[in-house]
Amino acid sequence: MPAFGYTLMTEQTGPRALVADAAHAESVGFDFEVMSDHFSPWLTSQGHAPYAWSVLGAVAQATEKVELMTYVTCPTQRYHPAVVAQKAATMALLSEDRFVLGLGSGESLNEHTVGPWPSVAVRQDKLAEAIEIIRALHTGELIDHHGTHFEVNSARIWDLPDQPVPIAVAVGGDRAIERFAPLADHLVAVEPSAELVKTWNATSGAPGIPQKARAIGQIPICWGPDEAEAKKRAHDQFRWFAGGFGVNADIPTPAGFAAATAYVTEDDVADAMPCGPDLDRIVEAVSAYWEAGFTDIALVQIGGEDQQRFLDEAAAPLLKKLRAAS
Repeated sequence: MPAFGYTLMTEQTGPRALVADAAHAESVGFDFEVMSDHFSPWLTSQGHAPYAWSVLGAVAQATEKVELMTYVTCPTQRYHPAVVAQKAATMALLSEDRFVLGLGSGESLNEHTVGPWPSVAVRQDKLAEAIEIIRALHTGELIDHHGTHFEVNSARIWDLPDQPVPIAVAVGGDRAIERFAPLADHLVAVEPSAELVKTWNATSGAPGIPQKARAIGQIPICWGPDEAEAKKRAHDQFRWFAGGFGVNADIPTPAGFAAATAYVTEDDVADAMPCGPDLDRIVEAVSAYWEAGFTDIALVQIGGEDQQRFLDEAAAPLLKKLRAAS
């Protein structure tokens, strides 16, 4: 049976509410929780972008059992990989080994704030080097690294968990999988593609899914008792999703996303994700992930102000249906 997760979406909710939502989601039965790591929301209407790592520390203390994960952090521009290594080790200790470090090559929306946004090839080169640095620092040894993109001088992580922090890496195609699967413990993807899992398992040096590695996916939903209102909310806050990662990675501002999605309609959004009260429709949409071989699926409930009602009224029966269907 797949594990079903809850997304703490920093773009749509402030820090104190995120912590409360995390505890609530655990209490209704979610298996794990993932958190986005943004400097800006995708759209101004979402209205939030707290510092994810501070919130994660609080969430670790407000929860007891759920696994926690960044979904995902870019360790190459806003953050130096040595700092990410330190943060991840501290999170593992605070959560008592409930933390998975999810990494990706980033989006201009968040990373352009501190410098020029590089090409895809450079972003992937930097990510591979960053993973090497994080792995080295998680050994507890004193590290010097003089690479193409990063310098690390006489660095050591002093507070480490007993076991290295698991690393999951976001991938979106064959070339990315071939490069990063041998460097990662788990796969992250936002489309239910069986081909991604197949390519990962065919890659030399990659940990096999599901024997050793997990395939961790994510799907947006907009549950609500009124379907028309849910469609409107999804369009208002989540129409950026229509562009796909290849486009979304290079747009630098919420204003840019608003312009890029000016002609996306409510029906377009509703065709891409389940909206409204029908739990069976949500189950059908989520099922594409486990049918593709994914082991873990995180739900994104759209709308920061709608989390409590979703968790109170829909989450438990939805989880029951998902577990029965899978």
